[in-house]
Amino acid sequence: MRELKYHEKKLLKKVDFLNWKSDARSHELAVLRRYHIQAREDYHSYNKLCGSLRSLAHRLSLLPAQDHFRTRMEGQILSKLYDMGVLNQKAKMSDVENALTVAAFCRRRLAVVCCRLKMAETVKTAAKYIEQGHVRVGPETITDPAYMVTRQNEDFVTWVTTSKVKRTIMKYNDELDDYDLL
Repeated sequence: MRELKYHEKKLLKKVDFLNWKSDARSHELAVLRRYHIQAREDYHSYNKLCGSLRSLAHRLSLLPAQDHFRTRMEGQILSKLYDMGVLNQKAKMSDVENALTVAAFCRRRLAVVCCRLKMAETVKTAAKYIEQGHVRVGPETITDPAYMVTRQNEDFVTWVTTSKVKRTIMKYNDELDDYDLL
């Protein structure tokens, strides 16, 4: 390619040929497709939440390290994010500022958790089962695939007792009891 002339350089001074706005959109579409997010608003709300948590972590890092308020707030934020399942136990505030992503929140959605627990092969089929009312969390039947499952509730994700899918699985494993048919 030829070298740009003076007026062309002036016109294209603020244009970055390496990073396009559509690159961020392609990342958004990849996350939407991978985690089977049906509403784009969910992605945007997760993105806003990540941004606000990052800015809060940055503002807390500007406070003195010995500040009582800073240590208390850091502990509260890290414990809440751990309880949600977004961060691991050994996370620091720098992880909130640098490593917290939209995908971390998407991995806590009920459809993804069902797929991870081997209740369905794909996230799409897990979302279909959830929408049809085959999955419950504790005693509550959940019909929203965007339901956020915390670490405490992850153990209580099971099939509904009247589910045909559960009955088929139990029949396949020879665990179906006559009492369950009632």
